[in-house]
Amino acid sequence: MKNKQRIIGVIPSRWASTRLPGKPLAMIAGKTMIQRVAERVAQAKTLDAVFVATDDQRIADTVASFSIPGVKAVMTREDHPSGTDRIAEAITNADCDIVINIQGDEPLIDPALIDHLAEVMRSGDWDMATAAAPIEHEDDLKSPDVVKAVFADNGQALYFSRAPIPHVRDAHGTLSGAHWRHIGIYAYRRDYLLHLVTEPPCALEKLEKLEQLRALHIGCKMNVLKVADIGIGVDTPEDIKKVEKILNEQGAS
Repeated sequence: MKNKQRIIGVIPSRWASTRLPGKPLAMIAGKTMIQRVAERVAQAKTLDAVFVATDDQRIADTVASFSIPGVKAVMTREDHPSGTDRIAEAITNADCDIVINIQGDEPLIDPALIDHLAEVMRSGDWDMATAAAPIEHEDDLKSPDVVKAVFADNGQALYFSRAPIPHVRDAHGTLSGAHWRHIGIYAYRRDYLLHLVTEPPCALEKLEKLEQLRALHIGCKMNVLKVADIGIGVDTPEDIKKVEKILNEQGAS
């Protein structure tokens, strides 16, 4: 490996959203969501560049307008089935060793999490890395919208599911401290990412509707980083109000 591995952060950002159309340009305390996300991502110390991968000229123009150092929009095709495919196109001709896929609807993303994932990839021989936080409420354990992660002592991902796993046989599914909620941020080796998107969806991925199961299906060495905070994803106008309240409490501009 090179002594200095070049790392690019990529924020997939598309216009279409079932619950909040035009979500990247939704205003959050006076700034568009994509600007909020990009500003946080740009604070990460390990990134050499940040791409906003989009299929919409309105988003690209907005990214160009706020001129955050190191951040630029990259136009991609409209027909990508997933954000993973979109970032793969965005970095195809980029000079990088590691790619970090950051969700475009998390305006409070912690830059330190990005740096931690980058260090995991730099210091080990992982193909991918992601994150998980403890599940603290029974409702989250039972919810199919909360993806559960199971991993080995060394961090190797074993499985992800919408079902409440691991099942606690003698406690009727009660939280045991062994339940972790997957957080949708990924780091990839560049070459592994480009290989991954050429693989067809596997049966488990189709059943659970979870892309990361394709990687495990083909033998991915995927590290799951333990974190404390799950962050806040924006899917509805109510979520925007929650984020604005937090920003106001933090005194953020």
